[in-house]
Amino acid sequence: MTLPFGTRLRQAMDARGPLCVGIDPHASLLASWGLTDDVAGLERFSRTVVEALADSVAVFKPQAAFFERFGSRGIAVLERTVADARAAGTLVLMDAKRGDIGSTMAAYAETFLRKDSPLFSDALTVSPYLGYGSLKPAVDLARESGSGLFVLALTSNPEGAEVQRAVREDGRTIGATMLAHLAEENAGAEPMGSFGAVVGATLGDLSTFDLDINGPLLAPGIGAQGATAADLPAVFGSAVRNVVPNVSRGVLAQGPDAAALRSASDRFADEIRAAVAA
Repeated sequence: MTLPFGTRLRQAMDARGPLCVGIDPHASLLASWGLTDDVAGLERFSRTVVEALADSVAVFKPQAAFFERFGSRGIAVLERTVADARAAGTLVLMDAKRGDIGSTMAAYAETFLRKDSPLFSDALTVSPYLGYGSLKPAVDLARESGSGLFVLALTSNPEGAEVQRAVREDGRTIGATMLAHLAEENAGAEPMGSFGAVVGATLGDLSTFDLDINGPLLAPGIGAQGATAADLPAVFGSAVRNVVPNVSRGVLAQGPDAAALRSASDRFADEIRAAVAA
């Protein structure tokens, strides 16, 4: 039986460090690598990242949109990228931010969380802003398949605050409500639950939010967005050990040279380890 995602993630973080590297083949990055903005460039980019880093990072986070823009051939590249990364022992977090209701949410979940799906991933980012309960098909299938979810809670984009910091009638913000739901999902899980939150590393003091959800906290914003590894303890407090910092451009900009990609990834990983252990 497959171990729950939270268990597998904890093992990977302890063995390799908590760094998550994005696979974001947007047009400008392909150009900076000297690649064409087409399926051939997409495939070369993705294969290079996986081959350079799959034996050293805990998690890859492919951004589905950058593959979907090439249609069915781009999806085929995404399928191979996921399969190659998982075969090399790296966990795959699909960044697709799906969110809908009923049978549509169930279909999204089956796309990424059903074990026999060609896009089966270890975890999926989801949007709860049709109501947390709308995620139930994904929650149920994640439990069944041993996968995980990362729910948008306190994101790093400035526009997110108008929804996530809005205050409910009970006096609790929407973001805090999402964190509370996740804490319930993870109750009693050891060593860590499988239901995480997306919480931006650029947000500064979050001491008014209870981030101790007994689950992972995906933290975008390290590197190009301005946050550093040294910021993590101040932002995440006692939950810092469960933080999965995501770096995309800070690593990917060093390509296409595999050694340079590896060096950048190792540097970020070392900085994060030192900050978390401090």
